[in-house]
Amino acid sequence: MTKVLLRVRYRTCLLHAITCFVLASMFYSCATTKSITYFQGQGATDTARYATLATLIPPVSRIQPNDVLAIIVTSLSDESNALFNILNTSSVPLATYGSGTGNQPLGYLVDPAGNVEMPLVGKVKLSGLTLEEAGVFMNEKLSKYLKEPTVNVRHLNHKFTVIGEVTRPGVYNLLDNHRTLPEVIGIAGDLTVFGRRDNVMILRTTADKREIIKVDLTNRQVLDTPYYFIQNNDVVYVESRPGKVTQTDRTIQLLPIFVSITSAVIVIVNILVR
Repeated sequence: MTKVLLRVRYRTCLLHAITCFVLASMFYSCATTKSITYFQGQGATDTARYATLATLIPPVSRIQPNDVLAIIVTSLSDESNALFNILNTSSVPLATYGSGTGNQPLGYLVDPAGNVEMPLVGKVKLSGLTLEEAGVFMNEKLSKYLKEPTVNVRHLNHKFTVIGEVTRPGVYNLLDNHRTLPEVIGIAGDLTVFGRRDNVMILRTTADKREIIKVDLTNRQVLDTPYYFIQNNDVVYVESRPGKVTQTDRTIQLLPIFVSITSAVIVIVNILVR
């Protein structure tokens, strides 16, 4: 009888050990609070203190060939305004999800030589100018034909892409030079719990050079880097944690059932022992 009890107790201990191992495996890949907290400091108490960050100046965006511009002209003549703004009357989507095709915005296309074709003034070279400089330049040109004109120039085809472990991956319009990486993450609906915040990749193309930059969103030093501001055609990729693959595995999906069966067996064995 003593040997039987020892065997039963041995099996009970074994089942307890298996259950503990299964539960530990389930929670091993779970994200900790530290791994999903943005912009942490260097020390444990540093995150609770006020920090002064260096002032960053957004990059200056200059007009390039193949840009599509909205050139909005206002003057005292409604007829003239309608003539110049006919290409700006279509709505511009603020964001497109999924494939990111959306509607092609109308506007003034900058040709390969850097010129745009404007009513009355003809071809005007705008490449190399900032948006503000282009507005002042067009204002001077149109002053010969319009009374008290005001010109506002904006990009229509500048965009950025967010893919990977975010809530809403897609292609989004970049409306100005002040869009920051945290804003981009917010526009995409934030990272999922499976997104690696310590290894976000930015793919950037400038002129004939391509860069691949990895930034750590859990460290506040990213706020002081040149990659804090998003530029035209940037691609932000959020890598998945190993836990994402683990959770989608069929074996892991069946673990709760296995744990339930194991627990039931333990209860039955304990009743028989008594």
